[in-house]
Amino acid sequence: MSKQPTEYSRSSAPFVSFIIIALVFLVLALLNYPDPIAIVYGLLAAVSLFPLPATVAVNKEWEEAIILRFGKFQRLVGPGFFFKWPYIETFMKQDKRIINIDISRQEVMTKDNISVTVDAVVFVKVVNTKYSIVNIRNVWDSVMKYAQTTMRDVVGAVELDELLARRDQVADKIANIVERETHEWGVNIISVKLQTVELPEDMKRIIARQAEAEREKRAVIIKSEGELTAAENLERAVQKMSNRAMYLRTLSSLEDISFDQSNTIVFAIPMDIVKGEVIGLSAFAEANKAIKTTQKSKNKE
Repeated sequence: MSKQPTEYSRSSAPFVSFIIIALVFLVLALLNYPDPIAIVYGLLAAVSLFPLPATVAVNKEWEEAIILRFGKFQRLVGPGFFFKWPYIETFMKQDKRIINIDISRQEVMTKDNISVTVDAVVFVKVVNTKYSIVNIRNVWDSVMKYAQTTMRDVVGAVELDELLARRDQVADKIANIVERETHEWGVNIISVKLQTVELPEDMKRIIARQAEAEREKRAVIIKSEGELTAAENLERAVQKMSNRAMYLRTLSSLEDISFDQSNTIVFAIPMDIVKGEVIGLSAFAEANKAIKTTQKSKNKE
């Protein structure tokens, strides 16, 4: 885009010209006083002052204007006072601030045939006042309409998952297209933001179920990984502990959980842990039984 001039014409010639004309007629009136012609000169001096207010105009700090002479572009004027020739020159102002344009909600069919409702906001700024007034009739409405149709085209070319996951990229694509097509209008597209992407109710329920299933999947995976890690650690602990050490550990666990006497605890102990103790007790019981049998036999004799 070609840059507009940054220097403005601030010549006060229109204002000064009418002042000089009025002073000339006033001097002529004084020189010819008291002749009747002096009255005519006085009236002409007064009439020369009437257009003075029309020679002065003011732009605010954020405004810029173009001067048209007989309908043809003449020059640019910036903020502050500026002067123009009345009746033959007119001016048109333009706001140079950043403007936000709302794009109304549009129902769009995505690439995978899902209907969504989308709206957006466009941030735009005039960078060339002449182009924005001369080349386009209503620059703000035109930008809004073009951004609206571009949004429909871009959203319709992507799938729903991409639209939801890459909203910023979709918005940037819209901004680039609008910027490229509207550069002759004297505007700069600062950015485009997608505000709302609304899905149908049935699609919301499907996505909710999908998200819930995904969370359950992750929970099961995390739980199984934790159990696997715990089993590996226990296996390494068992390999390092002897049978008696395991037995002592079992008794310690029983002591830790036996503070509440109202509970009945059944603790399963692998037989290989207490195998030696069981065999010893069994042998002891058999020996006692043999002694008692011998004593009974002697008593009967």
